[in-house]
Amino acid sequence: MMIYEHGTLVTVDAQRRVITDGAMAVENGRFVAIDKSHVLHERFPNEPRTDLKGRIVTPGLINTHVHLAQAMIRGCAEDMELLDWLGKRVWVLQGNYTEEDGRASAELCILEMLKSGTTAFVESMLAERYGFDGIAEVVLRSGIRAVLAKIVMDIGTYATKDSWMHPGMIEDRETSLRNTLAMHDKWNGAGNGRLRVWFGPRTPGGVTPELYREISALARQRNMGITVHLAEVQADRLFLQEKYGKTPAQFAEDVGLVGPNVLLVHAVWMDEDDIAILARTQTNVSHNPVSNAKLASGIAPIPEMLAAGVNVALGTDGGPSNNTYDMVRDMRWASYIHKARTLNPLVMPAETVLEMATIHGAKAIGLEKEIGSLEVGKQADFVVFDLDKPHLTPHMDAVSTLVSAATGADVDMVVIGGQVVVRDGHVLTMDEERVLREARERAAAVWKRAGIEWKPRWPVL
Repeated sequence: MMIYEHGTLVTVDAQRRVITDGAMAVENGRFVAIDKSHVLHERFPNEPRTDLKGRIVTPGLINTHVHLAQAMIRGCAEDMELLDWLGKRVWVLQGNYTEEDGRASAELCILEMLKSGTTAFVESMLAERYGFDGIAEVVLRSGIRAVLAKIVMDIGTYATKDSWMHPGMIEDRETSLRNTLAMHDKWNGAGNGRLRVWFGPRTPGGVTPELYREISALARQRNMGITVHLAEVQADRLFLQEKYGKTPAQFAEDVGLVGPNVLLVHAVWMDEDDIAILARTQTNVSHNPVSNAKLASGIAPIPEMLAAGVNVALGTDGGPSNNTYDMVRDMRWASYIHKARTLNPLVMPAETVLEMATIHGAKAIGLEKEIGSLEVGKQADFVVFDLDKPHLTPHMDAVSTLVSAATGADVDMVVIGGQVVVRDGHVLTMDEERVLREARERAAAVWKRAGIEWKPRWPVL
């Protein structure tokens, strides 16, 4: 047992309690008591203790949309429109990856996420060439929780763009489907349940309706989740209307991409009828505000979704579309961008976006009974923020301070399933120096193989 005491606990429990001078007793990876420090001191007087005075403690942050392979190509496609961003840079670079590149990029991404407070994530589209086995092993060694969704596809296009996808990113139906099921058989539940395997079909235009329906049926049979990009840009909505005569949510419902086991990513171009379908079917949404803003995809109607009862979680997306995997920064964007859109300072308060980053994320991956809040009986996943810094002084309200002033760099400690994974800002389960060195070397080699020359817009002397 370990007692963590004297912190400000933002529990995100059913009562949404914030406990000042709070303490948590952790035993066998779970919370066994949460109360005021003096109460736990009396109850457990002889147990080892960790002092969290001057710290804010939150549930572990859950990043519901990540591209592990894109960490190593961070900044490769600045200020580009989405289709060119994909077809001329991102897919070209990823299409030249080896399995060792995939592993190295996953290590870099997970290192960054752990250091900035992410305790669980959803990888949405693992390609064959990235090496699923190697990435799964990285997950297990690092101590993080993960959903690894493997690509399934049967068309090598993006919506109306024929011959736009790099050949190295095209997979055939039989191989992609068969190997997804094989990886589920091999890895699902590994690491005492920390690793789960889902379907990650490509966006409509890269998958036929028939294959989507087959994926949906297999997911029900195997109790698997599905995550898929939907209506990220206006062109996606127009494509579905012109080809199938349906709105995005109508199409998703028709092919089985709705339900509590489905996590739709972006969902920017949704109207009231679409939102009603998502609410009725209990379909989850991953909101990616920074990525959507950077790529000029639009601003998803998140306040409207929340008001309708849709479970909306938060995600960062990847290195080229966000440039960081810092969930703390993305919480701030999720709060501010909707105030600007609606001209209403009351929408998306700090408490709402913290819920999106924690308990909503847990629900989106079917783990709300296990993680997402600081509650007795749940897995001990939590993050400790150091407040002894100029930009966090003074701190009148724990939640608003975290969302409006903090960054991932303020994370001091991360605990996952009772295991201390980050202490004093350093990841204990990974060799940080080696990960950074290898990522730099491999990134340079990938650019060279891809034949892309980086040309800054301003002269570099």
